[in-house]
Amino acid sequence: MNLEHPTTHQIGRHYWLTRRMSAPLREAWLDTTIENAEIVPDEGGVIFAANHLSFIDSMLLMYSVRRKVSFLGKSEYLDHPVTRAVFPASGMIPVDRTGRGVGRSLTQAVDKLNAGEIVGIFPEGTRSRDGLLHKGHPGVAHLALRSGAPIVPVGIIGTDKAQPPGARLPRHRSEVRLRFGPPVDLGAWAGARPTGSVKREIADQVMRSIADLSGQTYVDEFAPNPSLVAFS
Repeated sequence: MNLEHPTTHQIGRHYWLTRRMSAPLREAWLDTTIENAEIVPDEGGVIFAANHLSFIDSMLLMYSVRRKVSFLGKSEYLDHPVTRAVFPASGMIPVDRTGRGVGRSLTQAVDKLNAGEIVGIFPEGTRSRDGLLHKGHPGVAHLALRSGAPIVPVGIIGTDKAQPPGARLPRHRSEVRLRFGPPVDLGAWAGARPTGSVKREIADQVMRSIADLSGQTYVDEFAPNPSLVAFS
């Protein structure tokens, strides 16, 4: 097994097992409300695009619907032998945010979408430390244009209070909310060449939809993170 970057086949191979094993703890520890999950199509590739406030966001989103969900996450999570074995098997597609191997990660995500699965992404690229919703990177548009999958925006609320950055565990019985919105209308870009400007326009539209769902104030600037690359 390639410990540095798992193959597409290895990603999510124990998804249902880890989901079932973690369900009792998740349900006992957090008070989670999920709104409008019926919006999510029952089949076919779907992109979940969400705001990012806490470490637990990806876990909550991955287990929020009855379908299997993979997720793009930073490769630093694989520095420990345990997480290196568990996270990809549970559905995480690692992304090296310095830029090395980003193309491979996006290709794996597109492969998942083309296989009829759901892939989640945080367009901001990192957690918001100030509570604001920041400008999205164009990776979400790249996935949509390459796969033809619809983008379903998701607003995540309360996880910054449940587990602030630096906290080792979520606070017991914290209230968190996941709010799904209608797929982003990409009709204006149907048949358009996937240029940088087209991807920028799509990413901006996605962030506006997320802002409506999360209630956050949107700022037209990237979240500060010197190691983050703009997925193209």
